[in-house]
Amino acid sequence: MSNSSLLNIAVFDLNQTVYNKSSKEEFFKFIIHKEKPKAFHLLSMGVYSLGKKMGLLNKTTFKENFFHYLDNIPPQKLKAYAYEYWAGEWPLHFNPELLSRIEELRSRNVAICFATGALDCYAQPLFEHFLQPDYWLATRTQYVQGRYKIEGRACKDWEKIRRINQLIHPTPYQIVEAYSDENEAILQLAQKGFLSKDGKIVPRHP
Repeated sequence: MSNSSLLNIAVFDLNQTVYNKSSKEEFFKFIIHKEKPKAFHLLSMGVYSLGKKMGLLNKTTFKENFFHYLDNIPPQKLKAYAYEYWAGEWPLHFNPELLSRIEELRSRNVAICFATGALDCYAQPLFEHFLQPDYWLATRTQYVQGRYKIEGRACKDWEKIRRINQLIHPTPYQIVEAYSDENEAILQLAQKGFLSKDGKIVPRHP
């Protein structure tokens, strides 16, 4: 199969890559301001953060428990909050170099794909109304009895590859470029991998 018959895609991480901040932390502060959760929620999230640092929790378990502050915020209300949040961040707090690169790749008929560990329940408005990529992937959630539960695994590292394969199947594709703040699997599989370090984009080295 010739390369010309493959779908060319460029894959971008979101947090601390195209978006200069950590949406997990910034959206938390935004919701705290809006909802003013009880003090024990803050304490419990501190405990979970400590457990993550000590290696006692995997990424999926950590995310599911950290996001307790979203408890009892119905999906439509959360979506409205998320739109308000991203409207306030866009485009000032996004990497201008990468936004320009996205437009350049689009002009060359390269499909743009975002793959992020952020929860889909608050990432969706960003992708649908602002970035508008061809494809996007985030950690899947379900709202069950007042809580946001993660479906499957957090969208990190090799899980991103699995989800991209699932999303684009059966179309054959190749990753021509990939960008992340971590030297994860997607950078290793791309023809060209780039790391975001302190807002600067540098080539990945093996």
